[in-house]
Amino acid sequence: MPRPRIHDLDLVLDAAETLAVASGPAAVTIRAVATATGASNGALYHSFGSRAELVGRTWIRAAHRFLALQADMVADAGDGIDAVLAAATAPAEFAARHPASTQLLFKIRRADLLGEDIPEPVRAELDATQTTLVELMKTLARRLWDRADAAAVDTLTICLVDLPTAILLDRDRLTNPVARQQLQAAVRAVLDLGPAPAPPR
Repeated sequence: MPRPRIHDLDLVLDAAETLAVASGPAAVTIRAVATATGASNGALYHSFGSRAELVGRTWIRAAHRFLALQADMVADAGDGIDAVLAAATAPAEFAARHPASTQLLFKIRRADLLGEDIPEPVRAELDATQTTLVELMKTLARRLWDRADAAAVDTLTICLVDLPTAILLDRDRLTNPVARQQLQAAVRAVLDLGPAPAPPR
């Protein structure tokens, strides 16, 4: 007799996300998720293959949610500096819409959550989320400076990763409106300076 599959995968991922955020990555076990969802251990193993894949897919879902929201905010903002400001403040908006996913992505160290035993297809999807962010930065760099070299991408990394982390995330100020204004001011200052000169061709 074939083992039953999980039909509501989001329910399982919600449970894994909640466990990780509430009690730490080690709390996410097949048994704990089975208890939280009412699914059997066998059904979970049949659907995910391993705990490592379950945890990886939980992180991937959160990352996809964030990247989709960030892309929508950029599209709504239009071109230029407004698009960069929208991308930079996306973590604050994400926190309002998906608080547990925000905690998973930005409060738990990825290395603590994801071990070395991640299946290769899942690892490839994890790497693709990073590629998506880099491609967004290249797109924004081309719009602003008509270039997407390492110096331009580095400047946007400061705007989209370093400053939001320092001003909003590390200091737990995602819901603080003043912090969002400070972030926007800092991003504007970095963009005003612009990237280092492009290397000669």
